[in-house]
Amino acid sequence: MPSEVVDNLANNHDIDVEDKNVYTSGIATAAYVNDDAKANNRTKSAYVIGENGLKEAMEAQGFNVFTDDPEYVVVGLDRDLTYQKLSRAVLGIAHGAKFVGTNPDARIPSENGMLPSAGSIIDSVRYASGVDPIMIGKPQTLIVEKALKQLGLKKSEVIMVGDNYDTDIMAGINDGMDTLITYTGVSTKKQVEKRDVQPTYEVNSLDEWNVL
Repeated sequence: MPSEVVDNLANNHDIDVEDKNVYTSGIATAAYVNDDAKANNRTKSAYVIGENGLKEAMEAQGFNVFTDDPEYVVVGLDRDLTYQKLSRAVLGIAHGAKFVGTNPDARIPSENGMLPSAGSIIDSVRYASGVDPIMIGKPQTLIVEKALKQLGLKKSEVIMVGDNYDTDIMAGINDGMDTLITYTGVSTKKQVEKRDVQPTYEVNSLDEWNVL
């Protein structure tokens, strides 16, 4: 949830923001599923592989996330993933549930190195079910547009900052906004140099970035 992101930014990165300025892939996913349910007259029931933030976002939209007959299977990052959870997701999709993924990030940085992220789990369900998910998070423009709407800003007034070229930077490029990549996480400078479209700006660390 936004409060967890706010606490992490403040305690670990010395960045002060308010809850209203945080828009996660979980919030965007819940908003999309809610809109889809209304538009298609589907029951607000979902089986969710994910952590508390995603489940709370779904519940805030009025979804029952504890059901054996879901209209939606929503998959995100789950550090307590089990075979049983994967099986329930695959069976739900086989029985007609709409498959929605939060974001395609395959890896997430940690103190011990790169670990599996939401995209790795989503791909497991994709492979087992034979069904491609509707993906909500970056590099899709849906999450960017919803975030801009919440902030009340134009894309010309913001910059997309991230450490993953394939998700963060491509989201900005796809939506026509300036981008800044920091080489402190997923993508390396050597990898980015091979890309056809380059970020607008690049830094080795956000310590090098000054906002005027």
